[in-house]
Amino acid sequence: MSSTEVINPATEAVVTRVELTSADDTDAAIGRAHRALASWRAVAPGDRARLLRRFAEAVDADREHLARLEVENSGHTIGNARWEAGNVRDVLQYYSAAPERLFGRQIPVPGGVNITFAEPLGVVGVIVPWNFPMPIAGWGFAPALAAGNTVVLKPAELTPLTAVRLGELAREAGIPEDVFQVLPGKGSVVGQRFVDNPLVRKVVFTGSTEVGKQVMAGCAAQVKRVTLELGGKNANIVFADADLEKAAATAPYGVFDNAGQDCCARSRILVQRSAYDRFMELLEPAVRGVVVGDPGAEGTEMGPLISAAHRATVQSYVDETTAVAFRGSAPDGPGFWFPPTVVTPRTVADRTVVEEVFGPVVTVQTFDEEADAIRMANDTEYGLSGSIWTENLGRAMRVARGVEAGNLSVNSHSSVRYWTPFGGVKQSGLGRELGPDALAAFTETKNVFLATEGE
Repeated sequence: MSSTEVINPATEAVVTRVELTSADDTDAAIGRAHRALASWRAVAPGDRARLLRRFAEAVDADREHLARLEVENSGHTIGNARWEAGNVRDVLQYYSAAPERLFGRQIPVPGGVNITFAEPLGVVGVIVPWNFPMPIAGWGFAPALAAGNTVVLKPAELTPLTAVRLGELAREAGIPEDVFQVLPGKGSVVGQRFVDNPLVRKVVFTGSTEVGKQVMAGCAAQVKRVTLELGGKNANIVFADADLEKAAATAPYGVFDNAGQDCCARSRILVQRSAYDRFMELLEPAVRGVVVGDPGAEGTEMGPLISAAHRATVQSYVDETTAVAFRGSAPDGPGFWFPPTVVTPRTVADRTVVEEVFGPVVTVQTFDEEADAIRMANDTEYGLSGSIWTENLGRAMRVARGVEAGNLSVNSHSSVRYWTPFGGVKQSGLGRELGPDALAAFTETKNVFLATEGE
């Protein structure tokens, strides 16, 4: 069996080696998950709910360990990593109420009684990216398990450690081993078997739009369900009537959080022309003040990029432009560091404007009228998230309805709340995770008619 080195992106040191799952072992795991379906769906709803609550309690008890593991493996700041572990706990607690509330319906029909059941789909394959290994794993496995499915989960090859630990915690909580399995490995091997193996009835994929299209095409060959959360090129729209001090002070955290490695990053700031000079005057000290450094230290606000290869990709975007307005700082020495960078692009066709950089680089452009802001925000193939800054409630609602995105915040940069739906439009994906809507994506409606009239 082959293995891979896990690298600490802040130090470039080898943390450990992890064995990679082969195609044959993946198929064997899928077979075990399929055989475990009957017993898992037969678990009484209250008992399944208790198991999920115990899983949440185990995660909570291990939260600091999980957070430190994520800091070492992914370079996340300790504050973010604690939130991420807590999010897994919260999502498990939220969906632990679902097994006892997966109600069907009684539909009035002539000649009998008609009822529906919310049936589990079967084996669910969850493919997790490297940028948020813990929470995105939980968004997939928690509702899937609650609905009575079994789960095979593939963490990203670069960041498998917290997923492996979550698998251990699930077993400690009493979740049967074959019901929830973690399979570290290559996407071209493990992920491809999730797509190709007919025993997997649904694939949940978070990652690039390019790979998402391949996943969708492969699943289409078997009419297999998919949920896709893909790329983003999100707009942060700042109107002249906004609280400019707050908008500028928070803008860095809307894009530089997790070193910009976030599909929800507000990587395009659109500022009304009359407010541009003042906004930029306020934005510069906010950007220069971002604390970049040791992700394990309390108070650090931004850590490193995930790898040397990714750092080179991000650098290539900046190298192509001469319009760098100002930058923050980053440490020297080992680690895949990159400073927070603000770009004022020369044209709307600049790569930094059009493509998802997935790093701590943000563009600033101007607009004149409300309609211009909406048009510019929508001038992208993506539609995941974004922010609107204004004190005018009517304008906020008009722009929110006009911008093509699945998640928007007004006077805020928050995209994720576990009790509300999350997902994108256009090439940012399809389907919704989190909130009450997610459960429907892991169940099939079965309709049963019972005749009551005599022959």
